[in-house]
Amino acid sequence: MKIISIVGARPQFIKAAPLICEMEKHNEGLMTNDSRLIDYVLLHTGQHYDIELSKIFFDELGIPKPDYNLEVGSNTHARQTGRMMMSIEEVLFTEKPDLVLVYGDTNSTLAGALAAVKLHIPVAHVEAGPRMFDKHIPEEVNRVLTDHISTLLFAPTQTAVDNLKREGIERGVYLTGDVMLDSFLRFSKVAGRGSKILGHLHLTKGQYLLATVHRARNTDNEENLRSIIEAFLSTEENIVFPIHPRTQKMLEKFGLLNQPSITNHQSPVTSHQSPITNYSLSTPLVT
Repeated sequence: MKIISIVGARPQFIKAAPLICEMEKHNEGLMTNDSRLIDYVLLHTGQHYDIELSKIFFDELGIPKPDYNLEVGSNTHARQTGRMMMSIEEVLFTEKPDLVLVYGDTNSTLAGALAAVKLHIPVAHVEAGPRMFDKHIPEEVNRVLTDHISTLLFAPTQTAVDNLKREGIERGVYLTGDVMLDSFLRFSKVAGRGSKILGHLHLTKGQYLLATVHRARNTDNEENLRSIIEAFLSTEENIVFPIHPRTQKMLEKFGLLNQPSITNHQSPVTSHQSPITNYSLSTPLVT
């Protein structure tokens, strides 16, 4: 059986890691001509094109180098998705897979699912069913559309299963649990052995907060982003803020990295300047 797994964004690398591990375990001891063997092809769309947002994840999660890297990069939603579909289709023509595996809710997810279903190739959707009930969010549209054209739907929670049922999707739905939790349980042990991030940031285990901000409704709205930063300022807790490039750009645009009343703080692990004395900005790496 040949499976093409399509990834393109950081969360998808994390979701793919435990599945790759399990498929490798499945193949152990099988002969190359055994019909039970899974021929696994990894396709990276290049949706996250920064080396620190892509390559480092493959290296640190132990994911094999992608068989294909489309290097699509950034663009409008329509152009990016369209370019992905065209390139993915070429790979599907070449590889002729039995199944296409997609993850989550990105443009890579939708592009992979659409390209496959148009060629009558079954689609399996990992993390099917979660809903934000807001069609203004691009990821919500991606996930809903992908769910409705998938043959196999792997739901992380019973709530996700219930959401699918309300939309008339019951066939092919499996309550599998959350692969993100699988990855956390596996790689937290690895991080505990090898990470030096707490030392770099002069932090003590259990004595800091971790904050992430990357959704467009938070980053692209000045009022929302300013409120988040003010919330950071209002706490006396140490905050570690792995900053997304888009968030960095908007913080600079709105002048939130250069407030004169706040002392600049240079994080030991990044070139970003943080205006908030109780938090450290760091590049979004797996540690």
